[in-house]
Amino acid sequence: MSSPSEESVRRNSESENGEAETSEHDPHFDPIVSLPIVEIHTNEEDEEELVKIRARLYRYDTGDHEWKERGTGDIKLLRHRVNNTVRVVMRRDKTLKVCANHFITPDIRMNVHCGSDKAFNWSVFADYADETCKQELLAIKFGNPQNAELWKAKFAEAQEIVRTKCSLYTQDQSSDDESSFTRSEDTDTPEPKNVDKPPEEEYKKEDLKEDGVVLKLKELKVDSEKTE
Repeated sequence: MSSPSEESVRRNSESENGEAETSEHDPHFDPIVSLPIVEIHTNEEDEEELVKIRARLYRYDTGDHEWKERGTGDIKLLRHRVNNTVRVVMRRDKTLKVCANHFITPDIRMNVHCGSDKAFNWSVFADYADETCKQELLAIKFGNPQNAELWKAKFAEAQEIVRTKCSLYTQDQSSDDESSFTRSEDTDTPEPKNVDKPPEEEYKKEDLKEDGVVLKLKELKVDSEKTE
């Protein structure tokens, strides 16, 4: 018969061997449905990021006449590499739902909101955050004045890019220059135009000429009679 100590040692060794066998066993199951990897396009592939700042966005509700929070997240200025258009894009945290999506135009004015050094407001003619074109009055609040000043400077820089490099606005400027040039040409002294005179005046002039000839002939006759 084995002693109790030997039997306990044997049981411990058997348990260790069993654990080693179970740990080495790795069953593999093929999935019933295979899900392919899907690439998600954000429509930002052809754009470069000018600035990205965390902020909180508000919109003015004209029905309730009050400001309503639209979302908190990173607001970005994205410049198109080919067209040189710049748009404002902001997505909410976690859900990544778009809460601001509009193009920057040179006539947008960035105003200080409620006298705060951390907030601005501006009016947008066409915002596509809700996948429909809407006119919105937006306000944004940053965490500190430094981020607010950075946003204001980058927004002005984006407006300058659009005004000087975007084909939509450079074509308008060239057309205005051409129209001003043509207007300046039109203001030059015009060439004299031949005005057709009515036939009555022409007949009068011919009659006067004939009368003058007749008078001269009469004078010649009188002079000839006197000499005789």
